[in-house]
Amino acid sequence: MTSKERAYLRGLANSIDAIFQIGKGGISNNLITQLSDALEARELIKISVLETAPANAKLLGNEIANSTNSILVQTVGNKITLYRARKKDPKIIFPK
Repeated sequence: MTSKERAYLRGLANSIDAIFQIGKGGISNNLITQLSDALEARELIKISVLETAPANAKLLGNEIANSTNSILVQTVGNKITLYRARKKDPKIIFPK
């Protein structure tokens, strides 16, 4: 992914709200399944990491990205932004 594509995704992520929270339970198989389903439906999602989480947002973001075969777009404070293109009919089209 190029820096321009990443910047485009960061711009899109500004207007969306976090749809998941990670707390003291950390990352479970059920959470990974739900995140994968959400990525397939929305392509770009934002996750909020609570203070009680077992690790910081950057570590959790990398772990989730590896588990869901997605791209870690950014981590800002306690927010994680992930992107994965749909297998059929992607919604997000990158500008040229």
